[in-house]
Parts: sequence; C-alpha cells; structure tokens
Amino acid sequence: MIKINLLPVKKKKKARQLPGFVVSMVLLLLVAGVISAYLIYFLNSRVSARQETIAKNEAKLTELSTKIKAVENYEKLNATYQKNKEIIEQLGKNKTLPVKVLDEVSTLLPVGVWLTTLDIKGTEINLAGMAFTNSDVVNFVDNLKKSALFTDVYLKESMQQPSAGFSAYSFSLAFKVKV
Repeated sequence: MIKINLLPVKKKKKARQLPGFVVSMVLLLLVAGVISAYLIYFLNSRVSARQETIAKNEAKLTELSTKIKAVENYEKLNATYQKNKEIIEQLGKNKTLPVKVLDEVSTLLPVGVWLTTLDIKGTEINLAGMAFTNSDVVNFVDNLKKSALFTDVYLKESMQQPSAGFSAYSFSLAFKVKV
C-alpha cells in the first residue's frame, strides 16, 4: 500500500545569512562602544585626579596665605619695633644734651649776667637774660662764640630797661649746638 501524504509538509527554511555589512557594523559598534567606555573611564579618572590636585593646591594656598599674613604682621611689628627703638635711642642721646648745654652756659656766664629763659628745640637754642652792663652781654656772646659746643651765635637784641631803681640790659640770643 502506498501512502500519500496530502498534508503539506513544512519545509524547514534555511537560516538566512546576515549580510556582511550588518555583521561588520555590529562589530564596529561594539568596538566603538568599548573604546568610548575606555575613554570615558580614562578621562573621568584624569578629571578626578585634577580635581584632587586642585583641592590640595587650594588647601596649600590657604595655608600659605595664613603664613603670608603672619609674615606681614611680623614685618609690621618689626617696623614698629625699629621705629620705637630709634625713638628711644634718639631720646637717650637727647636727654644728655640739655645737661651739657646748661653746664656749658653756666661756665661761660660772666658775673653780672643772669638768664631768664632758655629754650632748646633740637639743636637750636634761644636764650634770654638780663645784664648790668652792655659790655657784660658782649663778653657773654664772645664766650659763647669761643665755646667748642656752640656755633652760629647770634645776638638778636640788647635793650636798656629800667628795673627797680637801676638800669639793666635785657638781651636775647640764638645759637646752635654742634652735633
């Protein structure tokens, strides 16, 4: 007996091969994806390393700025100290000047002359006084001119003034101290 199969037979379809360009495009996309992922990872690691470096540098910068402020403060204090030191040294030098001036003037002061004012400003001295005679005033001026301590002795004025029953000469002088 012969059997005839009238049912349609399903034939297995042959699997179609993918075209070569599709396969190459997929491979190309995979390679590009891997390269892109590597580049993203590499660049992100470089960016994070740079950010860490920036953070470290900013920390150093703030530390150095505080040190700079400390140095500037020290320089200000040092300048103030130097200025005060110079003032103290100058005061030390100047405190002996009036004593020397008074000692020298008192040794040069002739009999019959007395002083009413003595004003010392730096190296300039203004002096006023009274004398019995004009020759006593001239002797006093000559003594000051001969002194090794004084220079530029100048008699500003000498005037006769009646005083308590006798006449006296009032005078004023200006001179400088040799430094």
